[in-house]
Amino acid sequence: MATCPCMEIESDVFILVITYNVEASYLQSGDGSSQISAKINAPENNYAYYAAHAIVNGKLHIFGGTYDSKKIARLDDCTFNELTVRLNEERRNGHSALSIENGKKALICFSYTGNIRKTCEIFDGSTTVSTFSADSTHKFGGLGLYKNQPASVGCRSVKHQKAETLSATGWTALPNHPKRISVHSLVGLENQSMLLIGGRDYGNGGADQSRIWQLKDENWSKIGELLQADFYGSAIYIDRSVYYFGYRSPYAIQRLDFNETEDLQNVARIGNQPGGFFLPVLFHTVSDYCI
Repeated sequence: MATCPCMEIESDVFILVITYNVEASYLQSGDGSSQISAKINAPENNYAYYAAHAIVNGKLHIFGGTYDSKKIARLDDCTFNELTVRLNEERRNGHSALSIENGKKALICFSYTGNIRKTCEIFDGSTTVSTFSADSTHKFGGLGLYKNQPASVGCRSVKHQKAETLSATGWTALPNHPKRISVHSLVGLENQSMLLIGGRDYGNGGADQSRIWQLKDENWSKIGELLQADFYGSAIYIDRSVYYFGYRSPYAIQRLDFNETEDLQNVARIGNQPGGFFLPVLFHTVSDYCI
């Protein structure tokens, strides 16, 4: 697998990056050629602090966070509008959200303390309903798709290796991850596999991780390395590339390129975040969105 510092061809991919400091949000091009400040309107500058995010019915939504642990807000044009519907549980930090059912709904799971670290609920754009709780806690364990079903791995507080997946009948165990890992990013691919990117290994003193893991056919394998170890990042999959926005200085933005059969071909650094922004909200959009 080759590595390179940047992409040589023009890209039509643009990603809106909403940081926990909303005033510092920006629009990032997929080839690294531009990074432009974006104007996002929110009730407070910390509105997205520790919020989880997912697309529902084509609209970006954020869930919970420290500003209001039960809030649900929708991005309309460049403004966050808080909905009257609220989360059932307080999800202050450590929770995750995932688009499900072809983007018609979002699954929101886990949190920072107690039994909420196992609970889940589903938002359909207008209502929230509780669903199956996971068998294990998954604070900062993330959510991703494996075989088109939600899955989570690890837990920052309990520091276990457990992975599990949610079906129509509840959560079932997946193979344990090789590491006691959390604060990673999970990304489902079209070939039914799931990537685990970066994170920290709490079986090794919380060491930062650069490995790119893949769960495929019920087996974990290492398929590559980030150019820089990182954690507390956010990732988005667009047109056979995964864009990973890292938190560790110098806050690298890395792009993982895959071929038509979704084998990893290349890892490129396409720039840096303008600051140490953990868990940024990511939205695939157009070249002039909110600038």
